[in-house]
Amino acid sequence: MGPSARDEILTRVRAALRDVPAGEAVQAPPYDPPAAPSGNAVARFVERVSDYRATVREANALAETIVQVCADHDARRLAVPTGLLEGWRPDGLELVEDEGLSARDLDSLDGALTGCALAIAETGTIILDGGRRSGRRALSLVPDLALCLVERSQVVATVPDAIRALEGARGPFTFVSGPSATSDIELDRVEGVHGPRRLEVLIV
Repeated sequence: MGPSARDEILTRVRAALRDVPAGEAVQAPPYDPPAAPSGNAVARFVERVSDYRATVREANALAETIVQVCADHDARRLAVPTGLLEGWRPDGLELVEDEGLSARDLDSLDGALTGCALAIAETGTIILDGGRRSGRRALSLVPDLALCLVERSQVVATVPDAIRALEGARGPFTFVSGPSATSDIELDRVEGVHGPRRLEVLIV
């Protein structure tokens, strides 16, 4: 049996470092982040999220928009994190606070309604932090329908901007880019295997 791929890679690394004096400090080049794209970050975020087959809506009348989204999906019972703002809890829906709901309990509901920590315009990504508005990770992964409220002030331009904004924050962090989707070897797209099959993003 010949050398493994790992052995070959390590051999090349050792050969490349052969002429480096022992004890010489190795310094990585400074990271130069890409320039932030020009234009409106929220508009770019909406465009990118839509590319992932998520539905994005401007929620000028938030309560009415949430009710309409739920009607479109025939959803009446939603799980919500305990810290969801009162103004984000419309009448006419059964909102079940997640106080340790089991996976079976979450799966029996029609969907989940949460906030988020941040959103990234360049990648169309929503970041959930497990906090009072985002809720724990299971809340956004088990139900088939996820409704996520994104405030305009939470949209940052790039991934480096998001990482800087999250510095010192506690996780766990979940990065969501569209509904859950995977493909088999034939490239047949299947949605809803590892998370919600339907994602509704409401811009607040």
